[in-house]
Amino acid sequence: MADEKRAPSSEGSSKAGAHHTEAPAVGNHHDAAERGHTATDQFGHSLVQFDPKAEARLCRKLDLYLVPTVSLLYLFCFIDRANIGNAKIAGLEKDLGLKGYDYNALLSIFYISYILFEIPSNVMCKWIGPGWFIPAISLGFGVVSLCTAFVHNFNQAAGVRFLLGVFEAGMMPGIAYYLSRWYRRAELTFRLSLYIVMAPMAGAFGGLLASGILSLDHFGSIHGWRMIFAIEGIITVGLAIISFFTLTDRPETARWLTQEEKDLAIARVKSERVATTEVLDKMDKKKLFMGILSPVTLSTSFMFLLNNITVQGLAFFAPTIVRTIYPDKSTITQQLYTVPPYVVGGFFTLALPLVSWYLDTRQIIMILTTPLVIVGYSMFLGTTNPNARYAATFLLSSSLFAMGPLANSQVSANVVSDTARSSAIGMNVMCGNIGGLVATWSYLPWDGPNYPIGNGLNLAACSVVLLVSTATLLDERRDGRSVEEELAGMSRQEVQDLDWKHPAFRWRP
Repeated sequence: MADEKRAPSSEGSSKAGAHHTEAPAVGNHHDAAERGHTATDQFGHSLVQFDPKAEARLCRKLDLYLVPTVSLLYLFCFIDRANIGNAKIAGLEKDLGLKGYDYNALLSIFYISYILFEIPSNVMCKWIGPGWFIPAISLGFGVVSLCTAFVHNFNQAAGVRFLLGVFEAGMMPGIAYYLSRWYRRAELTFRLSLYIVMAPMAGAFGGLLASGILSLDHFGSIHGWRMIFAIEGIITVGLAIISFFTLTDRPETARWLTQEEKDLAIARVKSERVATTEVLDKMDKKKLFMGILSPVTLSTSFMFLLNNITVQGLAFFAPTIVRTIYPDKSTITQQLYTVPPYVVGGFFTLALPLVSWYLDTRQIIMILTTPLVIVGYSMFLGTTNPNARYAATFLLSSSLFAMGPLANSQVSANVVSDTARSSAIGMNVMCGNIGGLVATWSYLPWDGPNYPIGNGLNLAACSVVLLVSTATLLDERRDGRSVEEELAGMSRQEVQDLDWKHPAFRWRP
């Protein structure tokens, strides 16, 4: 239960030029959950105080009902995207007659549609509702993955890869946007990590699953690498159908929450959004552009672009890198060698956001993700010793994947409205996948077996992330502004439409 709490005075909040005023008290979180009510005063202070034990119980319930479904869907989303790397060393190139840069072109075609549909997909997710949209696109990419088992030439493979990008475009931003409806700013980073950790887990589990599948003689009339796409596609379709029944769109429609818990869930989110009278606002073009053009969105998206050059490069080319390090091992053994680095990556993908949750900061953790990656790629460039290069893959995976939850949480925390949040997250992930497109051309056939150009590109990308993340830590605090003077004469709707331009809003590092 929330206790009645008087709003703090404006002293020290509006900084210069503010008068000392008190906002009216809000009795409980039921009032704060109602439409037309704000849960903050004009200076951004929460008007509602929450019982920590009630919040903890609610968070445990949300974690139980929301996170497992989206995590499993994202696991197979990433597997269905990256299993082409496992299929490559199992004979895909030979069977499809791929030559020269054909394999790189297949990877690029996926990213073309993935990038084009990123922001539109997240806007559609808001319009349709994530409880329906996420299961629908999951069903779509599961069917497309299954169809990949039946392609026989480059053109057919290119067609299904393009469709795969269309359906998968909405997954990462859609889930991040979906969870932002339920969790506070500090809590969100760790919850995002609980599904984004499935990316490195897909590398580990995907390698194990591919090894197990390839050990079969056949799957129906399908043999060899085709079994990877068929079996994994069928699993995805099954999970998607189940998710239509398990994903709840928003707190108001959650049958598994009591009315008191629904009120608490809504009030908690509103208490961090200055001037917000409703958690789910109507679609608005101005707010969509506010989310995209936020300085924090733009800078974080650029860092995420650079980070994804290394993340996607590792995902697609880890099996190939392992094969160059251990060329005499069997195909199944090579698949298994890709697993341990991803297990280490999964651990740190959870650990670093957990620290971020405790400290309620993301930017400093982003800075800390870069040094080990720089060392790892320096080792790739500086030595050809197989054991040293294999050790370098552990350094890379220990830091690369944590940028996903940190970056998405950062752009979510630095806009106010639900509409701006949907476009900001979409923009961030779109830029990230431009980095994925670059990654498809970072390891070219003639650059092997040591790939100095690919490794050099990744070293440069990570070094720039370190520079940009450090520079943007010195962000604009917007102190010295008079909240009352700037808001004078504005209607409640006009104040709400200011979003991150509201004078009481502060960038959150």
